[in-house]
Amino acid sequence: MHTLITRPARVLALSASALLLTAGLVACGEEADTTAGDTTAATTDAGSSLVVGDPWVRATAGTEDTSMTAAFMTIDNTGDEDVTLVGASSDIAGSVEIHEMLMVDGAMAMRAMESGLVIEAGRGKVLEPGGYHVMLMGMTTELAPGDEVDLTLELSDGSTQELTVPVKEFTEEEGHYHEPGTDEDHSHGDEDSDTDEDEHSSDHSH
Repeated sequence: MHTLITRPARVLALSASALLLTAGLVACGEEADTTAGDTTAATTDAGSSLVVGDPWVRATAGTEDTSMTAAFMTIDNTGDEDVTLVGASSDIAGSVEIHEMLMVDGAMAMRAMESGLVIEAGRGKVLEPGGYHVMLMGMTTELAPGDEVDLTLELSDGSTQELTVPVKEFTEEEGHYHEPGTDEDHSHGDEDSDTDEDEHSSDHSH
């Protein structure tokens, strides 16, 4: 009789241990999931601090070169830390880069910003014709006024910001949207203009 009582007792003891082990594994799994969630939240901080205004893309329909165009917008950084726009992507372009316009040998020239465009904390940048812009190259379709383009902005911390950008017609002297001569009211996007940058900072401070 003693042996018959002891054996079930061992079985019950083992079963209890197995239950405790299983509960421990479940708890570890829940903890791991929570940690992963915290990591995901951290990567969205930079993107959430940026406010994009008035985005638009230049139409290509009817232009001499329909293989490339550019996107323009204002970007304000409402956060406490600088954010760098390092790139962008779109399903209608083979490649997308952040570009700037510079005066080279008396003429305006376009150059890719390999280190990206820094948007200082509490300040903003204007991406406009003749200045900073998002260059879309290797276009797979023509764009007409009224169309919309899906554009993803890529930030240095790995976060992104999704945009749906309207297509607008834009005509400039010599028919080239990179030529200078755009509205001077938007020149505060140029880092070389300290006065205009200060005005932009005060207008968009948060």
